[in-house]
Formats: sequence, C-alpha cells, structure tokens
Amino acid sequence: MQNQPLSIKRRNSVAVQVGKIIIGGNAPIAVQSMTNTDTEDAKATADQIIQLAKAGSELVRITVNTEKAAEQVPHIRDLVRAANCSAPIVGDFHYNGHRLLTQYPDCATALDKYRINPGNVGFGQKRDKQFSMMIEAALHYDKPVRIGVNWGSLDQDLLTHLMDENSKSAQPKDAKEVLREALIQSALLSAKLAEELGMGKNKIILSCKVSGVQDLIAVHRELAARCDYAIHLGLTEAGMGSKGIVATTAALSVLLQEGIGDTIRASLTPEPNGDRTREVIVCQEILQTMGLRSFTPLVSACPGCGRTTSTYFQELAASVQNYVRDRMPIWRNHYIDVETMSLAVMGCIVNGPGESKHANIGISLPGTGEEPVAPVFVDGRKTVTLRGDKIVEEFQAIIEEYVATKYQRKVNQDVCDTESV
Repeated sequence: MQNQPLSIKRRNSVAVQVGKIIIGGNAPIAVQSMTNTDTEDAKATADQIIQLAKAGSELVRITVNTEKAAEQVPHIRDLVRAANCSAPIVGDFHYNGHRLLTQYPDCATALDKYRINPGNVGFGQKRDKQFSMMIEAALHYDKPVRIGVNWGSLDQDLLTHLMDENSKSAQPKDAKEVLREALIQSALLSAKLAEELGMGKNKIILSCKVSGVQDLIAVHRELAARCDYAIHLGLTEAGMGSKGIVATTAALSVLLQEGIGDTIRASLTPEPNGDRTREVIVCQEILQTMGLRSFTPLVSACPGCGRTTSTYFQELAASVQNYVRDRMPIWRNHYIDVETMSLAVMGCIVNGPGESKHANIGISLPGTGEEPVAPVFVDGRKTVTLRGDKIVEEFQAIIEEYVATKYQRKVNQDVCDTESV
C-alpha cells in the first residue's frame, strides 16, 4: 500500500480516548457506524454491534431513547464483551438524555462515550441546565462526549438571534451562510460550556451534520479553522445506493484531503433487507483509496472492453473480492500488515501482465481470441500458469499460501475475535 500522500497534512487536534480507541491527535482516522435495531432488544442490538465491528467499525453508536433502552444498555455491553468484541459503544441521546443518564447509572457506566445534540437537550431556560446535567454525568463517569450539532434540529433561539443580527447588517449574508454559522456557533458555544463545567478538550469531539455536500465542506472548513477539538465527519442522511456512496465520498474526500476529520461515518440508507455493514466498507474504501489507511487487500480489476467479451474475469474478480473480505477478519487477527496486500485480476494481454506484476499477486486471464491460459505473478515474478475449471480455487489457494508465508503472525487479537463469535 502506498504511503500517505505528501499533500495531505493532518490538522492538529486534541486526542480523545474512547474505550481502547484514540480519536484525533496523530491517531489514524477512525471508522464508526450506528445500529438500526431497537435498543430495547438487547440481543439484536448486541449482534449488530458485533457484526459491524467484525466488518471494521471501530466505534458503534446505539440509540438510547427510552427507559427500557437505558435498562438494556448494560446487558448489551455484556453480550458484546462476552463475544470478545471490544469496540467502544456510544450512546446517542436526544431530548431525555439528561434524565436517562441520571436515573440509570448502570447505563451511564456501560457506555464508552455519549453523543449529545445541543439542539435537542431542552428548550428555553431548560437548555443549559439539561445540557449541563449530561456533561456532569460524563464528568462523573469519566466519559468523553461528542457534541453533535445537526441542521435538522438546530438551536432555534441561536438561529433566530443570528438571523436578526444579519438582517440589521449593512451587508447581510445569504440565509444559508447564517445557518452554517449557527451550526458552528452551537458546537463551539456548547464545547465552551462543557469546558467551563470542568471537561477537558481531551474529552470533547465536535460535529456539524448537514445533508448537502458543499454545506458539509464549508461548515467543517470553518469549524476546523476555529478550534482544535477532534472532529467527526459525516452527512446527516447521505441517501440510498450509489447516490449515498457518491455524496459521502465527495464530501469526505475533499475535507480529508485538506487534513480535516478524525473519525468518519457514511450514513447510508440501507436497501430493503440490505446489509448494514456496507456503510463501514464505504468508509474503509474512502480512506484506503486515498492512501490514508489500509483495511483489507485491494483488488484491482480492469473494466473490460471488446477484447474481454467473456464475463469470466468479472466473475473471478468478484470471487476474489468476496473471498478476501470473508477471510480478512481472521487474517487481521493472526497476521501483521496483511491489509496492505494488493491483488490484480486482469482480463486480457494488453495490461494484464503489467498490472499483475505491480500487485503482490496478480492473474492475467485470456481475452477474446487469446490462448486459454492464465499466468499468475507473485511479487512481480511469474510463478505458475493456471488452466481449466479450477482457476478460482487454485488462485484463492495461492492467496492463502502467500498470506501464511509472507506476513508475520501476531499474538494479540484485534477488535473482534471472529473465531469465537
């Protein structure tokens, strides 16, 4: 895997420890996700936390919205930890978080971090008091917090004040600019209040969630310029399918390229009966294709053309990609740096051998009219030529042998021990 691009210099931010994960400072950009189960169903929620962590989510957030949900949080924690899964569990609170954290101390203790939305902690005179109660709970239980502002639930008193001030200005700003400023001020003023209550910067993460790509970029550029808190990036609602993936990639990639962002999430709307882990994979692939982190071996495959009328190379590329993803949770626990391995599945002689030589392991399949053989290259050298009906199985065996012989085994296991869950 190539080194981090020289053009990317990470913004200096204060490091925050969440469970065993460090966010900010010089730590790698962390991937997180959120369950969509009913938190009152402890088993379903714990199972999804484990599933997301196995896919590579380094933090998992859960909704804590009712008393029954708060009661179940310790049981969820116990089920997750019993499965040897150490991914930090984050509680997402709105409206009644001050009460739940106060009345359910076991819930407050079990969580590794609290997410607080300043726009939903209370209204009018209750706002500061109820926000303070949540910060005081975090201080009492020594928990970090994410102060997560959202344009769909923004502090309306603050927004109205800024709109009024703007209307009196000699050169009033566009309404959207004022909205962005309200988001930033809400986050910074809330963080300031948390610090006044005794919370250190090393316990605070900020985010300003919006759903527009350009809005997210503009808001976080300005937020990053005005503070050194760790920052979480993500669209509020990215959307479904390719739209959600493209919007997330477009927004996050610009900010990450500028060194902004310490943890990310792709808030994808799942397809009906879709896999929740897709949002984790999208985040990993954004970071890996940018050269910021490595998570799983990358498979290069040609797009196909008139020379590759057969679909075989497409099927092999899909099989290899699925095989690598299925094996990676186990490889990750047993081998050092295996995620940096590169693979190539090419469809004809034009670029096939050359691309295959650039990968750790590559195969060049025959194109239309070419000899029905598939040379395999390992670390730039041709090692074998595959033929017949067993190419998929034989190529996977070569990958497995390469992993076992080229990467050093390790003793310590990672976030989730997949062989014990």
